[in-house]
Amino acid sequence: MKACLFSGVEQMEVKEVDRPARAENEVTIEVARAGLCGTDLHVYLGDMAHRVTPPRILGHEMVGAIVEAPEEGDFREGDRVVVEPTVFCGRCAACRRGHTHVCQNLNFMGVDSTGAFANYWNVPQDRLHKVPDTLDDVAGALIEPLAVAVHDVRRAQVEVGDRAVVIGGGPIGLLVAIAARLDGADVIISEVNPFRIGVAESCGFDTVNPSETNLVDHVNEWTDGAAADLVFEVSGHPAGAEVMTEIVRVRGTIALVGVHAEPVPVNLQQFFARELHLTGCRVYESIDFERAIRIAEADHVPVDKIVTNVTPMEEIGWGFEQMKNGRDVMKVMIDCQS
Repeated sequence: MKACLFSGVEQMEVKEVDRPARAENEVTIEVARAGLCGTDLHVYLGDMAHRVTPPRILGHEMVGAIVEAPEEGDFREGDRVVVEPTVFCGRCAACRRGHTHVCQNLNFMGVDSTGAFANYWNVPQDRLHKVPDTLDDVAGALIEPLAVAVHDVRRAQVEVGDRAVVIGGGPIGLLVAIAARLDGADVIISEVNPFRIGVAESCGFDTVNPSETNLVDHVNEWTDGAAADLVFEVSGHPAGAEVMTEIVRVRGTIALVGVHAEPVPVNLQQFFARELHLTGCRVYESIDFERAIRIAEADHVPVDKIVTNVTPMEEIGWGFEQMKNGRDVMKVMIDCQS
């Protein structure tokens, strides 16, 4: 089969590899589309060498159809599915409390083990969700990042009428904004990239460019001095961590979504003075996938605006370079049968 291999820092190689044998509890999926995400980019840039040793087939945002399945189970040949790529141990303290998505021995498929950037992918059948045929492949491959956003919004306990600021208008930030709006929040997006600003505004969101406008002043004016009920820090940038405590109201909530690989300064005094809540948000749980599928099926996600490129497998390196350099792309997907 053909596969895209991460072969070293900023190196992707497309080549023929042996199709692995399916384990007894696994299905074999013919992958249709797979999206490039921020985690994949971190691997590509060498930021996750402690977890990923090349060569490795990356990828976890995907949709495909089952071509082989065990006789026993809920899935059959031809079923269209997405993968919840969290394989947990079931024994650690987190798992015993029911928080398997943050398992202390987590195997995140597509990072810690073989992923979806290939013609075929073998996956344990208990990590699958069926996708309705009303969703095309591009919309189906957006379900995994949408599940991330649904989880973030659920963790933040968004309520009708809340005013929320999303810091970072990339694909996850935009999906967070969409999910929060569906739950009744009034949302603005803080973003510096002009292309992303344009995409967010085309989706009906008000935006602010903090490189041109003081974000604290803007939020205070928007809220008549009360500050935001909720802040989603999605950028993963130190500037986002610095400003998040300055734009949230008394007893407001900050949802930390973006990955901050290095320690960053945070104004802890604001947590004392305003009695703030800080909520960590990591990946998702099965209920988030279920809701993401319902949201996608109801056509609440402007797929054509978020997915800006669908490319052949041979151009996966181009996709990573566009993401690395902040080019005019939002979500890049790979046609895994090309």
